[in-house]
Amino acid sequence: MMTTRRILMAAGVAAALIAAPAAAQQAPSNKIKAVATISIIGDLVRNVGGDRLDVTTLVGPNSDAHVYSPTPGDAKQLAAATVVFINGLGLEGWMTRLVTASGTKAPMVVVSKGVTPRRMPDEDNPGHMVTDPHAWQSVADANIYVVNIRDGLAAADPAGKAVYDANAQAYLGKLDDLDKEITTAIAGIPADRRKIITTHDAFGYFGAAYGMSFIAPEGVSTDAEPSAKDVARIIRQIRKQKIPAVFLENVADPRLMQQIARETGATIGGKLYSDALSEPAGPAGSYLDMMRHNVREFAKALGGRV
Repeated sequence: MMTTRRILMAAGVAAALIAAPAAAQQAPSNKIKAVATISIIGDLVRNVGGDRLDVTTLVGPNSDAHVYSPTPGDAKQLAAATVVFINGLGLEGWMTRLVTASGTKAPMVVVSKGVTPRRMPDEDNPGHMVTDPHAWQSVADANIYVVNIRDGLAAADPAGKAVYDANAQAYLGKLDDLDKEITTAIAGIPADRRKIITTHDAFGYFGAAYGMSFIAPEGVSTDAEPSAKDVARIIRQIRKQKIPAVFLENVADPRLMQQIARETGATIGGKLYSDALSEPAGPAGSYLDMMRHNVREFAKALGGRV
């Protein structure tokens, strides 16, 4: 009888152990489901939202939002979202179609709201202007992103407002420290060497904030192919201004920049992260890491203090 009881008890325990994981998998998550369009925004959302959020990013690490093609899986993510964070400023041209296809009712938070946008001539359409969407490259504008994210989360999840306020305040302190680090690092680069070539015009906000000049054969979007005339003009400009380095980006084809470097003798600097983070274990796995990595590469190539 004792043996039978033990067998029954053991069977009951085994059944409970088997059933528990299945029940856990079926239990709905009580976390707020947030969707971000790009990996940089996704990282900022995670820092503000903390443990209250389940964050999904549509355009992942080392991927280019300019030429992204949404998938049916993206539509499902949006349909299930509590709140969605987009950059705006014309970055996600595919987002309107995706929202319509998904049927989502989630509020759309434009994290660049309040940023003063950079406007420049559209080289593909003379007489027209185009907006630069890469505002996160200025830490002061990243502050605006964080405030908008905080407010968007508090509106979607009022019960978490105190958490979002505290997390945002702590992260804004980190951004303040980062801004000071970048200012000091750029000050260590000789003024006449603060000129570089990048694949596309993604660093205009950085240049305006920290006193560097960036020239790009492509415009603000990687979707545009530079003409032979454009490339020849940039090669002449490099030679005339003695621009010391060209940089490759993680979201762009390196062959054009390699050609320009060969024809001008400019040094090829390290890889820059412009529109997307690296994989989590890489050199730019977070926004803070991305900005610090890029500044180190500028300093190494331009004779500054690393």
